[in-house]
Amino acid sequence: MAKRKRPSKSELREWARDFKLLGDPTRIGILAELAAKPQNVTSLCKALKLKQPTISHHLGLLRMGRLVTSVRKGKSVEYTAETSSLKAMASALGRLTP
Repeated sequence: MAKRKRPSKSELREWARDFKLLGDPTRIGILAELAAKPQNVTSLCKALKLKQPTISHHLGLLRMGRLVTSVRKGKSVEYTAETSSLKAMASALGRLTP
């Protein structure tokens, strides 16, 4: 059986930062909505029954953590879950199991 490579300290710090972002139910809800389809803030507000400043705040944190991306579409901004980052997080969890 091959020996599993231990994560480096920088990897552990990065994982901790990313997983900390998922420690809030609003951010999990946003990611769940965006996993279904790209949406703007108004759509997310309706779906999650939250006010615009709350959604915008959490989207900003998710964007800084590279878990969502945004594209301007006219006067609106459409957000999408960054699946490659989410898959990397899932892979990181897999590295922690024997």
